[in-house]
Amino acid sequence: MNTGKKIFLCSWLIFLMGCIGYYVSHTSEFTPRHISEFIRQFEGHLLFSYFAISFLRGFTLIPSTPFVIAGVLLFPESKIIVLVISLGGILFSATLIYFLSEFLGFDKYFEKMAPEKITHITTKINSPWGFLFVILWALFPLAPTDLVCYLAGTARMNFSRFILAVALGELIICLFYTYSLGNLQLLQ
Repeated sequence: MNTGKKIFLCSWLIFLMGCIGYYVSHTSEFTPRHISEFIRQFEGHLLFSYFAISFLRGFTLIPSTPFVIAGVLLFPESKIIVLVISLGGILFSATLIYFLSEFLGFDKYFEKMAPEKITHITTKINSPWGFLFVILWALFPLAPTDLVCYLAGTARMNFSRFILAVALGELIICLFYTYSLGNLQLLQ
């Protein structure tokens, strides 16, 4: 790994550990209500702020669910806009992770740390059922989509198939969040 990659990786890992540390130590601040209250501080630029936070969230690996629901709280009459921005942010981070996984050498790291598991998952991802595997992973709310993005990138899954699978899985769950959960009185 050349010096530029090492500096980038170290900087990103320090940033990432700081974000994850903050997330773990302040989990109560990452509820949809708190996120929407934070974004409301940018009155006059709410939509742009929500857009920016949705896209920048991918650099932190913090789950997207509270941000999608926060968008519903912020823009209850604009659910399609929330859906488009949320899905765009998720696909942006999925693309970023997919391409960075090989660039940063995660393929070699994962193969070294858990070669049997990586071989098993790589086989699944690159099988005829790989497309469905990624859709189901992205759809399941308790499985971190970022992880399957890293794995698909390290397994060198066809990018078009990968991003379409993530889009379909995330579209289903984001539709659920924006239209079903958004109508619950608990979120009001």
